[in-house]
Amino acid sequence: LLQIPNVTMALPLHRRCRDAALLSVLLAGSCSAFAPSSSLSPFVTGGQVPATGRSASFASRHVNRANTALNSLVADEEFIPLSEECLLTPDGYGFSSPAERILRNSNRGEGYYRAKATDRIIDVMEGITNGDKDAALVFDEKDSLLGIFTESDYIKFSTARAKRASSEEESASFLLSPVSEFVTPKEKLVSISVSDTANVAIAAMQQQTVRHIVLADKVTSGNRLMEDSLVKGVIRMQDVMMLIQKDERLSLETLQLKFPGLSPMKQLQEEFKSNANMLANDPEVAKKDLIRTGTAALALGIMGLFLSQSGWLHNHADLAMIAIFITGYVGIIFEEVFEFNKAGIALLMSTGLWVTYADFFESGGIASPKVLEQLGEQLAEVSDICFFLLAASTIVEVVDAHQGFKVVTNLITTKSKKGLFWTIGFLTFFLSAILNNLTVTIVMVSLLRKLVPKEDDRRLFGAMVVVAANAGGVWTPIGDVTTTMLWINTNLSTIPTVTQLFLPSLVCLVASLAFLVGQVEEDSSLEESTLPPPSPLAKRGELVFGAGIACLLAVPIFNEFTGLPPYIAMLTGLGAMWVMTDIIHMGEEEEEGLRVPDALSKLDTSGILFFLGILMSIGVLDKSGLLKNLAIFLNDNLPSQDIIATVIGIASALIDNVPLVAATMGMYDLTEFGTDDKLWQLIALCAGTGGSILIIGSASGVALMGLEKVDFLWYAKKVSVGAAVGYFAGIGTYLAQYAVLNGGLLNGLVAPAVAASDVITTTFTSM
Repeated sequence: LLQIPNVTMALPLHRRCRDAALLSVLLAGSCSAFAPSSSLSPFVTGGQVPATGRSASFASRHVNRANTALNSLVADEEFIPLSEECLLTPDGYGFSSPAERILRNSNRGEGYYRAKATDRIIDVMEGITNGDKDAALVFDEKDSLLGIFTESDYIKFSTARAKRASSEEESASFLLSPVSEFVTPKEKLVSISVSDTANVAIAAMQQQTVRHIVLADKVTSGNRLMEDSLVKGVIRMQDVMMLIQKDERLSLETLQLKFPGLSPMKQLQEEFKSNANMLANDPEVAKKDLIRTGTAALALGIMGLFLSQSGWLHNHADLAMIAIFITGYVGIIFEEVFEFNKAGIALLMSTGLWVTYADFFESGGIASPKVLEQLGEQLAEVSDICFFLLAASTIVEVVDAHQGFKVVTNLITTKSKKGLFWTIGFLTFFLSAILNNLTVTIVMVSLLRKLVPKEDDRRLFGAMVVVAANAGGVWTPIGDVTTTMLWINTNLSTIPTVTQLFLPSLVCLVASLAFLVGQVEEDSSLEESTLPPPSPLAKRGELVFGAGIACLLAVPIFNEFTGLPPYIAMLTGLGAMWVMTDIIHMGEEEEEGLRVPDALSKLDTSGILFFLGILMSIGVLDKSGLLKNLAIFLNDNLPSQDIIATVIGIASALIDNVPLVAATMGMYDLTEFGTDDKLWQLIALCAGTGGSILIIGSASGVALMGLEKVDFLWYAKKVSVGAAVGYFAGIGTYLAQYAVLNGGLLNGLVAPAVAASDVITTTFTSM
């Protein structure tokens, strides 16, 4: 392994091509002459650069020779992760060159041949082969862009001609066809803005497997042209790589002047040392180094404590478990500061808790059969949810790939962000009552990716979806897992649950949305939506959409009639969708992206593993009795069951509501508090809506963390207060409704209101 400093990458070189590669760098200064391993470079964070490039310098034969040798060794690496900056070149040059500069330095004018929609293919091909422009932009009679025509489109045209022409005359007539029939349409053009940098251009071209990219004054977040985008030109991969290589070669010449008398390799090393010293003096770097050192020391200390079989652990295993849980949650909460992946933290936290419980809490150093049985039970319970999530996400992805959600999006025509905010909120509320809040969150967040282009706006809309989904899941037995638990255990029945919890849930939604909508700023960003204009859905899309929704709706019915857990129903639905899409696209190799394997490849595996770690951690706290002790403490120290339910809801914002509700069900007997008692309805309401106060408090919130990378602190700052407003508004509405229905309005409200105000004051004082 040869490390080349100052180019922000590590370069794996085989001995037989090392000399050629070194010569290429020293003579041409080409970062593109290598295929570095992304796993070796701590600086790599940005775009993606292809492993090959063409050199316009006098050393091109050495670059090509090195590339050929290296590509034979790294055939499985199609592109290279690369940061926007290369320490070899200053800002604004090399990989950070703006696209406008690339176009200007290509010396090809606008970079495209201008064609009319009625121009013949034979004439367009002559125009792009005889000049220096190897792509044509095609415009209609109103001078509106229709699309692009390149050599790739000509290959498609030739393939169609070979399949459809049965004689030489028909083949020749194809050449007289208008070019507009074979262009890549405007909607599919890969585009960047003129201010985007070279690494963005390379990443977009590599990811979309194109050689040309359109430059415009503005584009969508998905690298597509907007309706009012002004086209500035077209650049090629070759244009980008030639300019990068030219800049890096000039930078090497600058190093020769800065460090005279040294070999080129020594010059690079000296520059790297200089930059490294400057970086080390940065206060941010020093802070990160301190965090890393402290984390490493903490990890080693914990490991040493476990390996030493300390007597303290045996005597204070409960305290150790609480400490591990708090430490893990701190790591998850501050993941942006520590720069750790929350999935890894959650998995380590769950392992630490189970080891402590198995070896120190319940036994004398080795897991007992009882603990192993509990572990199996917990894993089975968590696997239910993980497989449910996996199958539901895949079904949603398949429906989305077939544009099935056009059934919904065709109905959404508003360009007002606040109007869309309310529309999505109510749609989520009612859908989550029919399906379940987790599935609806997945569906709506997938929809928001197409509706809301701005990332910051999409986070707020996603948080609103969590609040709406949790509120909507409360008032039906199949909407939320905690309501379902109470329903299955006969703590609740269907009709009273729907009639008595609907209004409080609705008030919770309206109060939260009324508070949060103030953060929505009206602008024209919804016009950048990647949703196509309303149009009829293709028959295949209708079939897939209908089948997907039927699979989701059939889950509670399947569970009711078979008694099998919901994940079996969801996996059955996934299997049915898999077979159906295979039949639909049988023999269509170009439609591989519409099948289930492609949908599975797009799933966020780390998010599912994070979910696994969190639920396994909560499960061991439940199995150890720590959550039960918390519930008993609340019962002994709070004045009424109404306040207990309220506090349980607040606690569910931090701790998963499933074990909390399960512990509460164990505390109170059905003989004392019968079916549909006020206590059970309040617990269902509070545990369901209280989980919205913090993002880690519900399955919907955890799903949002994985799908949209929303972090804990952002949610706490932007959403928690609004969710809390809705939470307490819902409780107040339920108590008022109960008092009206059962008489004694003042007696039913005054005491709980006073106690609730004390709880609220204490809660926000502690925050």
